[in-house]
Amino acid sequence: MKNLFSSELPFTKTGTTIVGVRGKEWVILAADTRSTNGPVVANKNCKKIHRISDNIFCCGAGTAADTRFTTKMAECSLYGFKLKYERVCMVSHCVSILKRHLFSYQGYVQASLILGGVDEKGVYLHGIHPHGSVDSLPYTAQGSGSYAAIGILESKWRDGLSPEEGVELACDAIEAGIRNDLYSGSNIDVCLIMVDDRDVFKTEFRRNYKVIGKKEASEDRMVYKYPRETVRIKKEEVLDLVDIKNEMELAE
Repeated sequence: MKNLFSSELPFTKTGTTIVGVRGKEWVILAADTRSTNGPVVANKNCKKIHRISDNIFCCGAGTAADTRFTTKMAECSLYGFKLKYERVCMVSHCVSILKRHLFSYQGYVQASLILGGVDEKGVYLHGIHPHGSVDSLPYTAQGSGSYAAIGILESKWRDGLSPEEGVELACDAIEAGIRNDLYSGSNIDVCLIMVDDRDVFKTEFRRNYKVIGKKEASEDRMVYKYPRETVRIKKEEVLDLVDIKNEMELAE
């Protein structure tokens, strides 16, 4: 029987750049929109920011199916909690669900998550790793483009940022990841969750907030022309359309 955990098995390289930034009364999640299957761009505009509840959102990096179904599992759990207790779920409860689930699989569920949310006790930003470990920092980044993104966050983050300044910082970090990582690209999605005096929290999801590296439409870019002498012609045959039509009629 073949060892399922052998290093000889083929694997697929996946990539993403996701970022989280937290302020005193807001938290921002940002992600690129490129989905890759090895060297192939499978989807240029996929959605990597997942809704778990009205006040909690989560970015996912790693295997697309693992991130999707892990966040879907948390969404179902929190929805059941809301129906049972008729109250907004705490962010800490959601973090506990996700980290216990990932820890039970010891890293074989390849989902690196950045979770942001607001509840009655405050604003939270957590990085949740595939083995179940959790960190809580004012800014974080994960994915194959995270090295470039974290450099931007460390150099530009400061205490007291406004929500719009936080959005621009998150976009700059994602753009750095896109420009330095072949597996990240296309557009930038942004989710802003803020403390609101009237409804406890307020959420804004900005789909395709920024486009990176879009080619300008022009005739030169749309048509590829090659000089005739660059193509070697080994055989040339001129066909008479009338003879071809007659042969087709006879065949019928």
